[in-house]
Amino acid sequence: MSIRHSLLALLQEGPRYGYQLRGEFEERTGATWPLNIGQVYTTLDRLERDALVQKDGDDGEGHVVYSVTDTGRAEVAEWFAAPVAQTNPPRNELAIKLALALTVECVNVTAVIQTQRTASIRQLQDYTRQRRAAVGTTGANSFTRGSNDTAWLLVLDSLIFATEAEIRWLDHCEGWMAQRAGVNQRAGVTSRKPGLIASDAAVIK
Repeated sequence: MSIRHSLLALLQEGPRYGYQLRGEFEERTGATWPLNIGQVYTTLDRLERDALVQKDGDDGEGHVVYSVTDTGRAEVAEWFAAPVAQTNPPRNELAIKLALALTVECVNVTAVIQTQRTASIRQLQDYTRQRRAAVGTTGANSFTRGSNDTAWLLVLDSLIFATEAEIRWLDHCEGWMAQRAGVNQRAGVTSRKPGLIASDAAVIK
């Protein structure tokens, strides 16, 4: 997540201080990715160092106010125009856990999958309830009720789709393991874990 560009985007609307930026970021994203205020001010210091923002004095209550520079506007415009680069696969703790579970002794991989599926289904239900409540609050024509409401709905949709994909992947993993176990059983293969061989970890993707 680019905190740098998110803060620049918010500053395009007008000068703000750190707590305002944190509050608006969390409001627009439904507090899905809460920001530490220290992280906000550290990022603002770096943006000032890079001449992307500048200090505009204070608000009279001791808060340092920042505004975006022309260079900062140009950078955030480039950020919006460019696709999000996935040069390296992002770390996925669940995928790492399953890959290791397949190769570490005395781990019940099926139980790991089932436990995660239960948690993921509950999370999906929670996201779905939140979206239903958000639609009920904003109304069917949410696009006419304010961009912040619409932004939160889109964030929820993203979380719902990602969680659905995770559940499908877990189903795939369990099905693949069951199929592999059947093949090994018919072939008379003895593995460290029922129905699995160490090389299987490289196959599940």
